[in-house]
Amino acid sequence: MKVKALSRSTADFTRETKSDIQILPRNVDPELHPLERAREYKRALNAAKVERMLAKPFLAGLSGHIDGIYSMAKNPWDLDRIVTGSGDGELRMWSLASQETIWRAPEAHRGIVKGVCNIPGGDTDRFLSVGTDKMVKVWSRTEGAVAADGVTPETIASYSGKHAFSGIDHHRRRPLFATSSSLVEVWDVERSEPIANLTWGADTINTVRMNQTEVNVLASCGTDRSIILYDLRTNSPLAKLLMTLSTNAISWNPMEAFMFATANEDHNIYTFDMRRMDHAVNVLRDHVSAVMDVDYSPTGQELVSASYDRTLRLWDVGNGHSRDVYHAKRMQRVFCAKYTQDNKYILSGSDDGNLRLWRARASERVGIKSNRERATIEYADKLKDRFKYVPEVRKVLRHRNIPTAIKKASQTKQVMLQSRKRKEENRRKHEKDAKPRVPERKKAIIGTSSK
Repeated sequence: MKVKALSRSTADFTRETKSDIQILPRNVDPELHPLERAREYKRALNAAKVERMLAKPFLAGLSGHIDGIYSMAKNPWDLDRIVTGSGDGELRMWSLASQETIWRAPEAHRGIVKGVCNIPGGDTDRFLSVGTDKMVKVWSRTEGAVAADGVTPETIASYSGKHAFSGIDHHRRRPLFATSSSLVEVWDVERSEPIANLTWGADTINTVRMNQTEVNVLASCGTDRSIILYDLRTNSPLAKLLMTLSTNAISWNPMEAFMFATANEDHNIYTFDMRRMDHAVNVLRDHVSAVMDVDYSPTGQELVSASYDRTLRLWDVGNGHSRDVYHAKRMQRVFCAKYTQDNKYILSGSDDGNLRLWRARASERVGIKSNRERATIEYADKLKDRFKYVPEVRKVLRHRNIPTAIKKASQTKQVMLQSRKRKEENRRKHEKDAKPRVPERKKAIIGTSSK
């Protein structure tokens, strides 16, 4: 004979301290809670309103540059340091914790600083810079001679090129770096001349980016509207993609080696798979002017873009529209933007000479949270995700205050796109041999080729 005995432990309902909440038994039978869905809907609506009320993305503006900031580099081995280059040839290293300049080179280059990048490795603070003065220079905050304020410190090394440089990037492990000008040049840090010249028909290369996961691949984009992939093992091009308008920036996904994003002049961001470049994986469209820079988050699931329309936009990689837009009253055209390595902050450099620090999540607050507070935040996020398609909740979550000029430009652009689409449909109806519809992910691509 089986005997079932009721047992109850005092640890299940006794508080450990007086500050703990009372543990009460609760029956989760849905028949006993007929108003549970209505109650959770109200909580989701309140959580959405609280999120928008607490959305304060702007944290700090770091001033010091006289001219605009046109290049920026983050150090994967040091979360606190950021290097920026301006239009008057000045380089600055900033401490994000103290929000001040800790190193500067007033006359690092004669002309605009077109690119900066850190030399990998946690045992060095060296970084490279290039400018329109045809020079590549190696700098260090600790190794170089300490100079008085306003005096340019000495370089660790310098390399002279034949053309004005437009970008630079360093290999992840090997002592190699690549520069872009009228061609892509691969340099060894121990040699004064480039060890390889890579080109495939472009007049001027806008930028060059090395893949930090598949380290033998690098990409460049040129003024002839091309995106070219190169192989460092054979020092030859792999594939070429031709688009309707030119590309301004490239960013490789840090988690998926074959994926990269491009910032285009047609106001859109395109994500590609390098194994099949005849169509875009996704098209991100919300900007109303040329996109100047794009950067992946360390998780590879989000993007930040900087645009000529004076806004920053944050994107989920799988969605076609931005999840948030950042702007400031005095912020001018934004030329560079980066995610910090802890995925919590965003840095932007604009034409007004300020380096701005933003939250990656506008309503998120930093600091130590108790278990109860974390549980409450997670519960609120789950409720918002569950009810995000309900009209009232969706309206609150999507609401943004944007400048009037951008709003009007967005409306005008929408009318133009609808008119163009309507014209194509009317032409297709009345033509005898109508052309097939072209998917949106292929419209901006003219052609591809490989070697």
